[in-house]
Amino acid sequence: MSQSDGVHIRYTTTNFKVTQMDMNIELARFNMIEQQVRPWDVLDQRVLDLMSQIPREAFVPEQLRALAFADTMLPLGNGEVMMEPKLEGRILQALALQPDDKVLEVGTGSGYLTALLAAQARKVVSVELDGELLESARQRLAERHVDNVNLHQGNAADGWGSEQPYDAIVLGGSVLAIPQGLKENMQVGGRLFAVVGEGILMKAVLLTRDTIKEWRELVLFETSLPPLHGLSTAPAFRF
Repeated sequence: MSQSDGVHIRYTTTNFKVTQMDMNIELARFNMIEQQVRPWDVLDQRVLDLMSQIPREAFVPEQLRALAFADTMLPLGNGEVMMEPKLEGRILQALALQPDDKVLEVGTGSGYLTALLAAQARKVVSVELDGELLESARQRLAERHVDNVNLHQGNAADGWGSEQPYDAIVLGGSVLAIPQGLKENMQVGGRLFAVVGEGILMKAVLLTRDTIKEWRELVLFETSLPPLHGLSTAPAFRF
């Protein structure tokens, strides 16, 4: 619109600073994808595009905003973390979500992975033990107009049967073994992503349910995550 239309645009120092800030954020996002996510074998263009579109910085705790695009886990409190961007990318790529899929997320956390899952699936059921984290994620998702997510406060570590079966399941923390209850929550043909192991000996696995009684496990890569909260069975004592 020109000045002849009766509108006069005044460029100020404030306008310039906002523009520069936006440019810096977009550069940081680009670098996150090109220097962290893609080199970690995330080659699915749908995933890369999605991570460039959904603003990760909007889901990072305010005091950690400067680290929104860093290649590190970010603490969320009470032992929970926001995963590294590259791990979030690998999760999305491994699950290969389809538009009709229903997803169970065990551990809502910051809500960022929830938003990524929701952008590719028909519905996401996300369950979080920590009430404060859940409400924070609820607010952030609402601000982004993510409306195909059902958030619940509770313990889904051993399964969440109210809306089963699920086409895909994601565990937000590590386990010594995948709980049978979660395996039973899977649709035949469904996929489950989990980090399995303890200490520094952890592996990311993709579990696929081939039949009612058969599951197939594929080891994807080595990584680490803090333990998943809420498991009903404690690990056996080891000498």
